[in-house]
Amino acid sequence: MGPSTPVLILFLLSWLGHLQGQQHHLVEYMERRLAALEERLAQCQDQSSRHAAELRDFKNKMLPLLEVAEKEREALRTEADTISGRVDRLEREVDYLETQNPSLPCVELDEKVTGGPGTKGKGRRNEKYDMVSDCGYTISQVRSMKILKRFGGPAGLWTKDPLGPTEKIYVLDGTQNDTVFVFPRPRDFTLAMAARKASRVRVPFPWVGTGQLVYGGFLYYARRPPGGPGGGGELNTLQLIKFHLVNRTVVDSSVFPAEGLIPPYGLTADTYIDLAADEEGLWAVYATREDDRHLCLAKLDPQTLDTEQQWDTPCPRENAEAAFVICGTLYVVYNTRPASRARIQCSFDASGTLTPERAALPYFPRRYGAHASLRYNPRERQLYAWDDGYQIVYKLEMKKKEEEV
Repeated sequence: MGPSTPVLILFLLSWLGHLQGQQHHLVEYMERRLAALEERLAQCQDQSSRHAAELRDFKNKMLPLLEVAEKEREALRTEADTISGRVDRLEREVDYLETQNPSLPCVELDEKVTGGPGTKGKGRRNEKYDMVSDCGYTISQVRSMKILKRFGGPAGLWTKDPLGPTEKIYVLDGTQNDTVFVFPRPRDFTLAMAARKASRVRVPFPWVGTGQLVYGGFLYYARRPPGGPGGGGELNTLQLIKFHLVNRTVVDSSVFPAEGLIPPYGLTADTYIDLAADEEGLWAVYATREDDRHLCLAKLDPQTLDTEQQWDTPCPRENAEAAFVICGTLYVVYNTRPASRARIQCSFDASGTLTPERAALPYFPRRYGAHASLRYNPRERQLYAWDDGYQIVYKLEMKKKEEEV
């Protein structure tokens, strides 16, 4: 063993002692950390136990309240059902009573209605209409309602061509627009992104109001004259346009033979002429300043747009919102502002077969708002309605005009 061996041994012994001291301090540090973690875990367990107890207490307090609320909800539901039943019975009783006592404005006559002096206009006026078809039906009731979807703004028009393809849908959104949406079938119209899948037909002149009509492959509509007033004003003249939907060309146009045109419906201020089609052909509903209290009706030639006959009807403009024609009879729909349940309150048969006293005055089913337009399809005997942006189909129940109401 050399002279350096004892020094090496001493160095190793001192290094081992230092290492043991470090290990001792490390063990003490780990023990302190573990003790702190155990203390925190104990605190967490205490807090969890306290929160669990509080939740149990809260649950025990809320369960009786929830039971009471459920009982009150059931009681309110029962009461609402009872009230709904009473309202339904009351509406049926009111409907029956008003049917037995027709509204007086619908039989109001004046000098114009009886063919007195002062009537002007192209074509015969206030003469009985000679039916060209064997149609002799009138409305008995509005049997059902189906809401198809919500599309576009609060005012617009959707319809089918009663002489064209049975499935094709035409949608005209807005009261001043120039684009017609065309859907191959109703199912395509009900899709979520329907507008993207529709074909578009652009007309050369924007329409005014919601009085447009698709008939025999043509779009008939009123064009606002340049510089004309806004909705609710008076127009001296209004131009009717006949537009071919396939060729996309204007086939014919004509100035409507009436001066001082005003909106025919008191609740629809943007429409000046409302075009309609039935089993007899093409009609126009309008009003003039000459008699600003009542509606006028005109029979049009769909080929030339000439006015064949005109009538001054007893149907008032006030609170009217829309109208349609079936078998030569004008039916005017009335409402209130704010909107409530609409009802047919006046009818006028151009042929004189159906008297106002014998005409049914049905209510429309509950709905969202006010009718911006109504289009009758004689092939389906249905009404296509635009109701505050909702597209609705009404199925009608018919009866012979000679039958008692």
